[in-house]
Amino acid sequence: MNLKFETLQLHAGQVKDTLTGARAVPIYQTASYTFKDTDHGARLFNLEEKGNIYTRIGNPTTEVLEDRIAALEGGVGGLAVASGSAAITYALLTIARSGDEIVSAKGIYGGSYNFLSNTIEDFGIKTRFFETSDLKTLEDAITSKSKVIFIETLENPTGQIVDLDAISKVAKKHGLPLVVDNTFGTPYLIKPIEHGANIVVHSATKFLGGHGTTIAGVIVDGGNFNWKDDKFESFNIPDSGYNNLVYSDLGEQAFIVKARVRLLRDTGAALSPFNAFLILQGIETLSLRVERHVENSKKVAQYLNSHPEVDWITHPEFTTKEQKQLAHKYYKKGVGSIFTLGLHGGKERAKRFIENLEIFSHLANVADAKSLIIHPASTTHGQLNDEQLKAAGIKPNMIRISVGLENIDDLIADLENAIKRSR
Repeated sequence: MNLKFETLQLHAGQVKDTLTGARAVPIYQTASYTFKDTDHGARLFNLEEKGNIYTRIGNPTTEVLEDRIAALEGGVGGLAVASGSAAITYALLTIARSGDEIVSAKGIYGGSYNFLSNTIEDFGIKTRFFETSDLKTLEDAITSKSKVIFIETLENPTGQIVDLDAISKVAKKHGLPLVVDNTFGTPYLIKPIEHGANIVVHSATKFLGGHGTTIAGVIVDGGNFNWKDDKFESFNIPDSGYNNLVYSDLGEQAFIVKARVRLLRDTGAALSPFNAFLILQGIETLSLRVERHVENSKKVAQYLNSHPEVDWITHPEFTTKEQKQLAHKYYKKGVGSIFTLGLHGGKERAKRFIENLEIFSHLANVADAKSLIIHPASTTHGQLNDEQLKAAGIKPNMIRISVGLENIDDLIADLENAIKRSR
């Protein structure tokens, strides 16, 4: 049966519990699992039979989460890990090795930018950055050492839309896998795999969980990249650390299996079964919540865009003609609930505005049921120097806003009061 999104978010990946009849996904809070006999254990370790070995590399509760997100994104398999940062790290390190290069968008989450511009150099990997609005900078960034392109569907913190079709076309031209962070987009609003992405990652902490209680990350394999290409040597030589397995021989499961049995198994950023259960609770209402997020966000953006004390706003519906066209092309149901703005009066005015809000919570998270706000230049992107901040599009007076599910009249009244008090 070809099930629709709203049905999949409730049922995908779950097999009826024949032992207890439990309707909710059970929490399998166990570290390990017994084998039927020694041969059974050997078959599991050799990937000759599907089953559970140790919760660091797999767990029945976590598996439901992995399969559900894969179904919602239209992928062939998933891997849940301890955080969104771990998901990005594992996705990229499954592909790139020492001596390789990553090509990444500039306008990405500050933590991802810092990882790609600094930390990943410790692995012997270099990152070249490009402007998603200028495909020439993408072409110029690709070299013979390039192994993967990394972007976000809606860039963090600005909420700017990238042209997925155009970027995936360049990726295919150069034979490179395209990894897309769809945290802000959500599979309800956009499915990157349908637009040429090969791997999708999420900080499940955000919209998927939706309540700010749980740190988690998910990787989804589109199963649509040719890992047999000689350019990807690590997929085509026997892995001496895993029974000489040749990952490309696994076909469409090559990437996600390698991420699990090489990266997750050996470095251990495992997701707790209880946290997997909590994320699953959020996913059950994903479509309903995102619809309200989008509705509230558009009304807040309309209010701010018309306010005389607002200097600028980055909500796609109120910026450039190109952004509006991309919004209508890719986001038929709306463009999420996260964008940025600046008030007349500079950095100090921005700080006063944030500190005078009462309903909006001042903290470092987004896509919560509650409305949130932060000053990126001094927090999420505070580790960047002035040149890097400029390259990432982070202005001194930038305010990132994440519109929640509260009553819209209350949210606008809170914003209006804070604008007045910050003068």
